[in-house]
Amino acid sequence: MAIKPTKFEKKVIYDQKLCKYLDSYNQILIVNADNVGSSQMQGIRKGLRGDSVVLMGKNTMMKRSVRIHAKSTGNDAFLNLIPLLVGNVGLIFTKGDLKEIKEEVAKYKVGAPARVGLVAPVDVIVPPGNTGLDPSQTSFFQVLNIATKINRGTVEIITPVELIKKGDKVGSSEAALLSKLGIRPFSYGLVVISVYDNGSVFSPEVLDLTDEDLVEKFAAGVAMMTTLSLAISYPTLAAAPHMIVNGYKNVLCVSLETEYTYPQAQQVKEYLKDPSKFAVAIASVAESTATSQGIVETEDTKKEEEAESEEDDAMFGLFDD
Repeated sequence: MAIKPTKFEKKVIYDQKLCKYLDSYNQILIVNADNVGSSQMQGIRKGLRGDSVVLMGKNTMMKRSVRIHAKSTGNDAFLNLIPLLVGNVGLIFTKGDLKEIKEEVAKYKVGAPARVGLVAPVDVIVPPGNTGLDPSQTSFFQVLNIATKINRGTVEIITPVELIKKGDKVGSSEAALLSKLGIRPFSYGLVVISVYDNGSVFSPEVLDLTDEDLVEKFAAGVAMMTTLSLAISYPTLAAAPHMIVNGYKNVLCVSLETEYTYPQAQQVKEYLKDPSKFAVAIASVAESTATSQGIVETEDTKKEEEAESEEDDAMFGLFDD
């Protein structure tokens, strides 16, 4: 008969396992495990088998092991994990793509009924329509102030009803009604709440960013830096083109207000003296643009006609014999 390890021996084994994972994996997903059953957890472990491993445990034990391991290895980056070990949390150590692991974990959410006293994680809205309940069940709807009518011998809800708000506790009447309607409004599974990557900790929302999002945020940052540089007259690579253009505008304004001139300014002065020249210049530019477009279109038309001609020759060539 195998001898069961003592509580102290279990702690030693757990500490060795956690330290081994810390040394072997550089990426960790910190997940919330509220209302996750053992069978559900088993499915998650099986789905992540390969590049990832799930480790649950008491927060005090995990914090102690992390703190001692960080001190023994001299790697203070592990200490960034300690503030994250709050509540019913677990660790997913992985060598795979963090976004893919997060999506894989999300697949194992299961529906759950609204139990009395449970804090609602989402708003619960009962849709309108026939409930299938007989008229004797109308007392449930009356207690909850839900407008109903009797249709063909069954209770029918007239309008959508916001039965429970997010963050509120589920009452006995709400739980009983949802049970009778067969509605399982909540879903539970491991929820990624933080990401640890080579000592850095960040929000899981970062994993959902696309290349387009990054380009947009970068462009917004450049625009903000450019605005600041122009406001304080401090030259930067982003602000330099605007500063040069603004400087040229100032020089041009000085030239227009004085007798000093140069070729580009002289042309503007002539336009201001005789605005009709400006209209002629615009017309000539438009004409040249239209001409160039016409040339391109003509060339394209010729190419299409030549291609059609070659196709026709090939078709008639089939009947020459």
